[in-house]
Amino acid sequence: MPELPEVECVLRGLEKSLCGERIQSVKVLRKESIASPSVRLFVKAVSGRAFAEFFRRGKYLLMRLDDQSGLACHLRMSGALVVKEDGGEKNRHLRVLFKMNSGKELHFEDMRVFGRLWYVKPAVSFAQVIPALTKMGPEPLTDLTAKYLAEKFASRRQAVKAALLDQELVAGIGNIYADEVLFLSGIHPQKKASDLKLKKLEQLVENIQLVLQQAIVAGGSSIRDYKNSQGVNGNYQNEAYVYGRYGLHCVICTASIKRAKVAGRSSHYCPRCQKR
Repeated sequence: MPELPEVECVLRGLEKSLCGERIQSVKVLRKESIASPSVRLFVKAVSGRAFAEFFRRGKYLLMRLDDQSGLACHLRMSGALVVKEDGGEKNRHLRVLFKMNSGKELHFEDMRVFGRLWYVKPAVSFAQVIPALTKMGPEPLTDLTAKYLAEKFASRRQAVKAALLDQELVAGIGNIYADEVLFLSGIHPQKKASDLKLKKLEQLVENIQLVLQQAIVAGGSSIRDYKNSQGVNGNYQNEAYVYGRYGLHCVICTASIKRAKVAGRSSHYCPRCQKR
């Protein structure tokens, strides 16, 4: 699933390509891709509107239109928002097609059809339509602090890897970057969250911000389906310290990278650098 860096890269690309562009028409090829309202109302409400602002909350991509209504998107497992400058060839997994007055097209592609689009009426908040937004934790790049984690972790006896994946605790971090952050912080993914002291949490927050920024610069990670708004794959997977490197040598100590199941997800770690 695309994580914070991937969604941020898509957002920046859309902002550059579509800000000010007016939607001429909308064609929904797969009704399941529209979460709210009905397909008919979605098409009617969005057609004729112009993109005014783009922003992000966790893994949700949020778009404000010129009448103060909005569009929201969650890419989920395989969703992609791709801008075609001159229409271009249609992907067989195209689910929603937005045509602009300028001739540009915005394609919502989604092989697994888990991704969703929402329309939000003017004077209605995104959170009113998508309740999950009200439960999300702080943004790790701007609002996360070690003190906050110390308070939240104090009563959590779950593995720290599982805690980092909890979107109600911290917004936007997923499996790939949790592994990377824990490696740089020297924390075993199965270590209890409540066992981490403030000094180690300060290091953890610093590395969360470092890894996420590095991933954004690298264009995100393309493990399976992710591509940015121009249809280009990310490169961070080629720079990863531990994720996807099971059995290979640690870049720090040359020990073999191990893998374990934590919170139902594969977790990669160095048994020497991240002692439990």
